[in-house]
Amino acid sequence: MINCSEEAVGEFVLTDRCIPRKIKVFTFEWRMNNSYAEKNFSTEQPSPREETRLSRAHGDEERPRRSQAPSCEGTQEIDGSALLNFGLPKGSRLLKPAEFKRVYASGRRFEGRFMTVFVLPGEKTVQRLGVTASKKMSNKAHDRNRAKRLLRESFRLSIDELSGIGTKFDWVLNARRSLLKVKLEKPLAELREIIAKVKNLESQKGEITF
Repeated sequence: MINCSEEAVGEFVLTDRCIPRKIKVFTFEWRMNNSYAEKNFSTEQPSPREETRLSRAHGDEERPRRSQAPSCEGTQEIDGSALLNFGLPKGSRLLKPAEFKRVYASGRRFEGRFMTVFVLPGEKTVQRLGVTASKKMSNKAHDRNRAKRLLRESFRLSIDELSGIGTKFDWVLNARRSLLKVKLEKPLAELREIIAKVKNLESQKGEITF
């Protein structure tokens, strides 16, 4: 059956005299659905500021907290790797083989766990040092070099103890195998004990007998 009247479809008006009933029914259903959507669904979009606030709030919940940096309080051990970068002045070192031989031949010997120390009154106005590490204590060159650096640094860090000795000595420190298994703290403590012995001998006799 055909209904011949004007009917609005969306924004258009059908002006044909005869409109099929199916089109009229479809138009009515479209209007009903559109009216329901306007009542039940909001077409407004959230403002950019609200989106930012929402995402930031959720982001703060998911973002892991950074762990606090460890406190620097407390006793710190000697950093041997950093200290070994320092050296002794040229005037404070034994450089010639003849100088080593003279100390070996005429000096006084002190045995330690990590080193053997030879001491002889020197001809200079400063305490001088010579260090050795033979292949007997290690066949590896890098081990011998590390042992010599430990001895040299132990001497350098004992400058306050050495300044308490009136006599200016030539010191030769020979590395022992046990030095390879320890860090700087132990040879440093042992050398300071030997320096204390030398100082006591000097104070008792006025000078050390060789």
